[in-house]
Amino acid sequence: MDEPVLLSMLEHYAFCPRQCALIHIEQVWDENLYTLKGTMTHERVDEVGSSQRDSLHVERALPLWNERLGLSGKADVVEFHAGVPYPVEYKSGRMREGVSESIQLCAQALCLEEMFDKAVPEGALYWIASRKRIAVTIDEALRTQTLEIIDEVRTMMQTRKVPSAIADKRCTHCSLLSSCMPKLPDQLKGYLDDDSTA
Repeated sequence: MDEPVLLSMLEHYAFCPRQCALIHIEQVWDENLYTLKGTMTHERVDEVGSSQRDSLHVERALPLWNERLGLSGKADVVEFHAGVPYPVEYKSGRMREGVSESIQLCAQALCLEEMFDKAVPEGALYWIASRKRIAVTIDEALRTQTLEIIDEVRTMMQTRKVPSAIADKRCTHCSLLSSCMPKLPDQLKGYLDDDSTA
């Protein structure tokens, strides 16, 4: 039986497959301002607990799994609206499009659907710095994209192959920049192509 795919892997992979591989295959982890903010953000939501406000039941740091898809992880917050699970993923930065974050949220919904045998049509991303919460519809397009990412992550973990670097704007604030060295292939090519080094 394959090791379960961690929910956190899906966001990493959707953001950058190489980043995911460096963290989960090569066990590389470097801290920077953004990862430290993320850690601080999750200190409260990582405390296991539950609360009840009127008819709204809330679970924090709820363990999640989906045996059929081989997923495992935990949700920052799951609200139960009239018994229907509603995952809320906390993010430390300012509000943005959140494609990779939506993939992670959808995977949480897939876990909750199996665990509670209820459809989960929606969840939310909460951006701490912006103090804004945006609803995310767990539609067929997002589900299909999430299932594709799950398969790609599983294949990557089975082959243990680290994808090539793609130097673009994602690299700017990545904590793994010095370990990844995304511009090194271009620098080496320039060096090898330079006749003056012959």
